[in-house]
Amino acid sequence: MERIPQPIMDKRGEPHVRRFSEQRWVLDNLVRANGVDWDQPRSIYISSPCGPEGLADIAGVRERVKRMDDIAPAFEAVARRREAKAQAAEDAGSMITARDNYFMAAAYWGAAQWPYDQNDEANVACHLRKRACYTKYAGLADRKVEAVWIPFKDTALPGWLHLPPNYTGGKIPIVVSIPGMDSYKEIAVSLYGDRYLNRGMAVLAIDGPGQYEAPMLGIYFSMENWVETGKAVCDWLAKRPEIDTDKIVLAGTSFGTFFGTIATAHEPRISACAVMAVCHEPGCHTIFEEASPTFKKRFMYMSGITDEAEFDRMRQGMTWEGHAERIKVPYLCVAGEFDELAPTENSVRLVKALQGPKQMVVYQDSRHSVGNVPAANLGPFPPILVADWLAARIAGKPFENEYWFVRANGQIEKKPL
Repeated sequence: MERIPQPIMDKRGEPHVRRFSEQRWVLDNLVRANGVDWDQPRSIYISSPCGPEGLADIAGVRERVKRMDDIAPAFEAVARRREAKAQAAEDAGSMITARDNYFMAAAYWGAAQWPYDQNDEANVACHLRKRACYTKYAGLADRKVEAVWIPFKDTALPGWLHLPPNYTGGKIPIVVSIPGMDSYKEIAVSLYGDRYLNRGMAVLAIDGPGQYEAPMLGIYFSMENWVETGKAVCDWLAKRPEIDTDKIVLAGTSFGTFFGTIATAHEPRISACAVMAVCHEPGCHTIFEEASPTFKKRFMYMSGITDEAEFDRMRQGMTWEGHAERIKVPYLCVAGEFDELAPTENSVRLVKALQGPKQMVVYQDSRHSVGNVPAANLGPFPPILVADWLAARIAGKPFENEYWFVRANGQIEKKPL
């Protein structure tokens, strides 16, 4: 597109969530007691793509955050420091150091956006710094990283296209990466040693309808928008000379497991789908009514809805039922045994409804964010399991329709699906 979409300032204010207002003192006490990871391992999935150098930054954030209002300033501080280091390194001609620091700065600017549930000045400012830093990183990267705009209705979905470092030409497979509610496209691909690029796949990391940059452009979550997303993405990929359109696969995490399922159901050019950390409960009662009220507030922003009653009516239609039954391509579902945000039995029902080859892997004792339990440490490491599974599907390897239960000792119990 000739014109790059720009953020739209939203004057409607924040979404109104009764539990958030009434229980704010509880949230602040939970943050004080448990730190920045009180609701999910946020610091882990933000720092992991940055590599070991980011660990010290995250340690500082953990030390500083004592209440919710500390989260954005803590991440903004480390983002500014990394951006300053990147600029100084660039001025000194140390381009690798500059590259790494621009990447980390972008990751932290994105993390600073999480508490902002409206397109206000603070959120937009962090977003613009995130894009600026990631653009600088892309220009210095050891591989091709390209800002892309995927035509979508009267605007465009934002994304970043990554090609493997050893790419020399020809058509290659690609993973379409769908983040979750609290994640964003800039941390979908690791600074070093990315699991997909290392396996010879390109990665298209997008912010789909409702996710981070998309609502800033007026593209909110709706079932209709996610039905259309797969087609829009594949139409765009079909015009790229680097991409083998017979080998387009999709990976979704957390709420991306729901978004990715809907997209796959309505786009036959997606040849395999792998999802991890499930959000498959029709109507989403658990995550929006029983979990931290921050989840509901965030998703209301993603939906462009500020009135709670209106949102509650809308979410009743959030379901894979009537969609997943259309999926005939290979599908992998990786879940925690005790998912506190979406009971795993909903994913079992979804997998049984699929019409194609399928596999489900459940980790003993794991919560929503699959990992940090003995089953994930001693058994197959979940992100690598997903990467290897997608690589095998791209290679055309067959597999059994099975349910795996990974026990705490790492052993796998298998039974037919």
